[in-house]
Order: sequence, then structure tokens, then C-alpha cells
Amino acid sequence: MPTKPFRELLDKMPAHRRRRIARRVQKTLAAMPLEELRKARRMTQARLAETLGVKQGEVSKIEHRTDVYLSTLAGYIEALGGKLEIRAVFPDREMRITQFEDFPN
Repeated sequence: MPTKPFRELLDKMPAHRRRRIARRVQKTLAAMPLEELRKARRMTQARLAETLGVKQGEVSKIEHRTDVYLSTLAGYIEALGGKLEIRAVFPDREMRITQFEDFPN
């Protein structure tokens, strides 16, 4: 059975299905564990460790902890080229919490 390019299959789908798939992809990309985020940014633990000035094992520990200091998390995200923002999400709105934005790493 010959295979078809995914784009060709996607183009044949009804618009509502394409929108549903796009929403699911965006939701998946919008929430991921640190390890997957690092991989998505195409960075190895070793390279991230070098950027952070720690050993590779420390990066692994950070990625697998369930409780981490905000300064550690901010440093991790900045080493990946990003900026950590903290938000409170309520049923009627989202609010950015700015109290932690200027602490040293």
C-alpha cells in the first residue's frame, strides 16, 4: 500500500477536524515537562549544564524534581533562551504575578 504525505491527508480533512487537530497540537506544545522542553529547544543536558555552570547530573535532577526553587527554574529557562513568567489562572481571567521577576539567579 503506497503512503501519502501527511500534508495531503490533512488538506483532504474537513476544516473542523483540521482546527481540532491544530488546537490539540497547540495544547500539547503549550504544556510539557522540563526535559521535553529542553529537547524541543534542541539542547542536551551536557550543554545546558555548561551554560548553567553545573554538572550534567544536576540538570537531570532539576528535570525530575517535583519541587524546585523559582530561581533555579528561572535560570534553567533563561539558559534555554527563554524567560520565566508566573501566572495565576482563574475561571474568569489570568493574571501575571510580577513579584518574582527581578530576583537574582
